[in-house]
Parts: sequence; C-alpha cells; structure tokens
Amino acid sequence: MEFTVATKMTYKIDAGTGQHIGDRSEQQDRITLMGAPKAPGYMMAVLADGMGGASSGVMAAEQVIRTASHAFENFSPLTDDIESMLRDVASEIHTVIKLQTLASEARPQSTLVLLVLTPEQTAIWGHVGDSRLYRFSGPNLAERTVDHTQPGTPQSGTAGCGLSERRASPRLLLNVLGQNGGEPILTIGRHAGLKEGDAFVLCTDGMWQYCSDAEFGAAIAMNAPREAAQMLMRKARERALPGEADNCSLAIVKLVASPKQKPDFQIGKMRRAV
Repeated sequence: MEFTVATKMTYKIDAGTGQHIGDRSEQQDRITLMGAPKAPGYMMAVLADGMGGASSGVMAAEQVIRTASHAFENFSPLTDDIESMLRDVASEIHTVIKLQTLASEARPQSTLVLLVLTPEQTAIWGHVGDSRLYRFSGPNLAERTVDHTQPGTPQSGTAGCGLSERRASPRLLLNVLGQNGGEPILTIGRHAGLKEGDAFVLCTDGMWQYCSDAEFGAAIAMNAPREAAQMLMRKARERALPGEADNCSLAIVKLVASPKQKPDFQIGKMRRAV
C-alpha cells in the first residue's frame, strides 16, 4: 500500500506498508493508511498485531482497523481533539473485543499503534502492547515507544542486546487490548515542528526483533517508503530461524520535499511607444 498527502508546508507526506505471513498459517497483523474526509491535510496510520487461537487474533486486529477507520472518517479538527479520539478508539476496541470474548470461547487480543499527522506540523501517536512506533530525523533515531512488557525484558537497540538475544527472550505482555483485569492504558506521544526528512515507522514484533534502529534509519533515509518496507521485510525474513518466522508488518511515513511550484507568468503584448 502506498499513500501520499500534499500539504501547504515545505514537505509532502509519503507512506508505504509491507507485510509477510512468515511461517504462520494465517496473517493476524493488520495495517492501514488513511486520510480524513472532514480534515484535509490530516493522515492516520494504524497497525495491529492480533493474538489468540482459532482466528480470534484476526478478528481482534480487524476490529482495530474498523474502529480506527470509522473514528477518523468522522474526525473534524473544528470539533474534535486528536488525543481524545485516540483514547476513545482504544477504549472502544477493547470493549468490543471483550464482548466478542463473552460470546465465544475464544480469547482475542491485539496490540495497537496509532499515528496522526496534522497540517500544523504536529504528530500525535498512541500505543498499546509491544508493537512499536519509531521517530527518525533523517537516518537518526529520535525516539521510540516503550513496550508494555514485563520489566527487564530486553528492548530492541539497547546496549548489550543483540539480535539473537532478542529472538530468544520471551516477552510477557502486561498491557493489551482485550485483556482481563481492567482497561488497557494507551500511552500517548507527541512531536511538534515536523520537517522534511522526518520519518515514522510503525511495526509489529515480527519485524523489530530482527532489525536494529540503525538499519531502520538507513533504509528509510535512502529509499522511498514502499521500497524501504520491502527491503526491511526481506531482512527480517532472512534472519528468522527456519519454521519460526512470525507475521511481519510495518508502515513507513516519511516527510519529503514538496514539488516546487512553477511560476505562472502571463506574457502580454508589448506596445512600442512613439
């Protein structure tokens, strides 16, 4: 999937997604990019990693996309607040998933990453679980979300934590949509002053556990979003142990230079003065 938004700023928004089923029997990740009909210049990226047997993970992840899409289709900056919308989306998804749990023996759950870019050069995001958002300035990592996992679980890119260690380390999720024991917490992030060269990555653990921060940054800085996504997916697939590759999904949102407007000169007839 590719997505482009023209803005009045000195940049335009280019975005692309990529997915691979890995060695799983079905793809339980979901991802989408969208604009807002009532909010020109706004865009949203949504990523979900569904979990649960008997296709319940698919059901949970699809609920994420449906709820987020419906909310953004009705979003208006004149009456709505982005952070409140993100919190409402997470809460509604959790409620619907729990109702689905009551109607069956399945135990659907899902992670969540939401990113909204505004014409005011601001990015607002929220996440639940161990799916991640990375923010880059050029090829350099500026910040990333912190996984909602058991304290002490190795985090990607931290000192002394190599690829083999991250693959071997089990992760206990402490915060996920559809969980028992209370509503999950949506962690909100924000960045103002967006500029050309900034980029965002949303990805599931099937991607980030195989790629370093530096590899993400280099691929994004040197390639268009779609090509960078394909390159990173191939790298993750190659590094996975045989038969153990998880579903792999990511979205890349990149701010690139807007095409220069050609001057609209009108050439009139010249009259000679006598």
